[in-house]
Amino acid sequence: MSAALLRKEDRRLITGTGAFTADPVEAGTLHACLVRSVHAHARFKADWSAVRRAPGVRSVLTAKEVLEAGFGPLPNVVSVKDVRGQPQVVSRMPILPLDTVHFVGQPMAMVLADTAAQAADAAEQADIDYDSLPCVVTYEDATAPGAVQLHADAPRNTSVVFENGDKAAVEAAFAAAAFRSELKVVSQRLIPAPMEPRAVQAWHEAATGLTHVRTPTQGVSGMLTFLSAITGWPMDSIRLHTQDVGGSFGLRGTAAPEHALLMLAARQLGRPVRWVSSRSETFLSDWHGRALTLRGHIALDAQGRILALRFENQVDAGAFNVYYSTHIGARNLSITMGGVYKVPALYMQSHIFYTNTVPVSAYRGAGRPDISYAIERLVDHAAHQHGFDPVALRRRNFIAPAEFPYTTANGTVYDNGDFSRVMDEVLARSDAAGAARRREEARSRGRLWGRGLAYYLESSGPGSAAKDQVRGRIDNGGLILHAISGASGQGHETSFAQIVEREIGVPAERVRFMAGEVGRDLIGNTTGGSRTLYGLGSAIMDLCRQLMDAGREDVAAQWGCEVAQVSIEAGTWRHGQRQLRFADWMTQPAAQGREVIGQASSGATFPNGCHVAEVEVDPQTGHCEVVGYWAADDVGQVISPAQLLGQVHGGVVQGLGQAFGEEAVYDRQTGQLLTGSFMDYAMPRAGLLRAMHHQSVPVPTQLNKLGAKGVGESGCSGSLPAVANAVVDALRPMGIESIDMPFTPAKLWSLMSARR
Repeated sequence: MSAALLRKEDRRLITGTGAFTADPVEAGTLHACLVRSVHAHARFKADWSAVRRAPGVRSVLTAKEVLEAGFGPLPNVVSVKDVRGQPQVVSRMPILPLDTVHFVGQPMAMVLADTAAQAADAAEQADIDYDSLPCVVTYEDATAPGAVQLHADAPRNTSVVFENGDKAAVEAAFAAAAFRSELKVVSQRLIPAPMEPRAVQAWHEAATGLTHVRTPTQGVSGMLTFLSAITGWPMDSIRLHTQDVGGSFGLRGTAAPEHALLMLAARQLGRPVRWVSSRSETFLSDWHGRALTLRGHIALDAQGRILALRFENQVDAGAFNVYYSTHIGARNLSITMGGVYKVPALYMQSHIFYTNTVPVSAYRGAGRPDISYAIERLVDHAAHQHGFDPVALRRRNFIAPAEFPYTTANGTVYDNGDFSRVMDEVLARSDAAGAARRREEARSRGRLWGRGLAYYLESSGPGSAAKDQVRGRIDNGGLILHAISGASGQGHETSFAQIVEREIGVPAERVRFMAGEVGRDLIGNTTGGSRTLYGLGSAIMDLCRQLMDAGREDVAAQWGCEVAQVSIEAGTWRHGQRQLRFADWMTQPAAQGREVIGQASSGATFPNGCHVAEVEVDPQTGHCEVVGYWAADDVGQVISPAQLLGQVHGGVVQGLGQAFGEEAVYDRQTGQLLTGSFMDYAMPRAGLLRAMHHQSVPVPTQLNKLGAKGVGESGCSGSLPAVANAVVDALRPMGIESIDMPFTPAKLWSLMSARR
């Protein structure tokens, strides 16, 4: 492999020398096993005496111990008001339930024993008497009159009906429209399933009063905030440890019941405690993603100009409001619901409701790929329904470069973009002119061929902290960077070192980035919403400037001149004929130990791009194959082209996984998860995407020092609608205008068979 494609992290990760949460085991560690509900909805009484007497058992934590410790339920990050201005009903998940369970897999108790096997064996001895209750797992069942009510204060299992936009203006536009279309799309419930299962280790230092927690995170600040909120313990009494994280997709940004229980056990027992999730527990207890249904409506004038868009959304929160479910259904579905188009009137309504299923929270894009999917499917559908060319219709409605900054009808301000240029790039590279020839060639082989184009725009994460800070210290001729944001595969160590090399000329191999600094006060945001590169990267740029300023006095003293006489240019100090590179100065004794803090404030940005997919469908089997994929993305200033390609490639494949196979399915009657293993839940496989042709078309933003826009969600935001449009294009000759993901062979074959 070319050295240019290797990241700084890769050597330890591909040689098995990474440090993941489950790797170290402290001497004397106790092992935990969770007792989980086998019913979707039930009242229960439990006798734990046999468990406590089992060999090796040291403790059993139940709701009683949790309440005595004063622990609260899991946080709900965002709440909103309903269409009448009334507060949202928020039902937060308890660490452990007192007498009622609400989904299969909900933790009921934690058993701690000398070995993992003893803990698991003891958990089997629990005597639990369940009184099963009716359950609901669909929108129709949950909100039907007379449906079982999961929470006392949530009639018809409704958390909130939220709205955004101008309903009256949209209604007027639809009344005046020459053409109207509507389309319902389902972004099915997904199970994130990162490579590294969830894990927690905890130990307590009685002498210092510190409780240590080792766990995968996306950054220490968010996790500390949540752990402190749940336990009521001061943040300075908790120390977080994390190094390598084997995948996240939003899951690692929040705390779960297991975190709090192990912290309590560590303090009570005075011994290290440890829990590592099994893959089965991942399916049953890690927060799920998506679970959205969006019905879109579009109004057009006679020339095909968009007059209005309206969306009616059903947002499944699962059994409780945990963390970001409301944020997804409210902010993230509404902020870019006009996409890349000039739309005079916008309105959306989201019905967030409860079901007897695993709670839903952030998962790669957290609603933004879903609204992109809905917009681009709707635009494509309207174009074909009313006789417009899909490419020309999009171009006619694009926001023009001269119109930026552009304020959408619901108040979002886009800073810049050049959508026609990006689309032209992907049309040229994907040989749009040869599409008819490829369709005929596929037909000659008995295949149905389809081509889909989609233009996405998404909003990156605004961040919860006011700024991002990074501490830089010169040590033995190298530069050590400390910050809060933690990577889970994105390559932070490489990207940040490349920024330093670009700004002040220090070779990347002499720069070391360490996330989750322990015992030092830094402000910053966790990794999420594709903001880390430009947020923390902007702080690193500020740090580089400060380092140059800090060394300027020392250099002036060496040269015997005034500080003002020393100029700074491209990582080099100059005075007359003299010059000294920062990279050389930092090896001098006087430079050792120099330390500065860089900082920057960066808000949300708007990555965008145009993706094209071509597919072939075998009408005899229903098998669908992606035979071509092209993407052009504007993610602003690019730091590492290789990592950009990797991020887009990964996101595209993740989107294809949802498009062609992934779906969490519950039995409607019992609430049992029917896709509880990889035997039933189809993950993306090698060969799903033969090749991807990618082009960066950067339009740097002025919203941060780096000029970058973020890339993490771009791949799945573009691939979902592009592939869906391609599949429908292939099946349209058979009269099929819409089909919901996943596009499995059985589903496609059944549809085609019904139309033959």
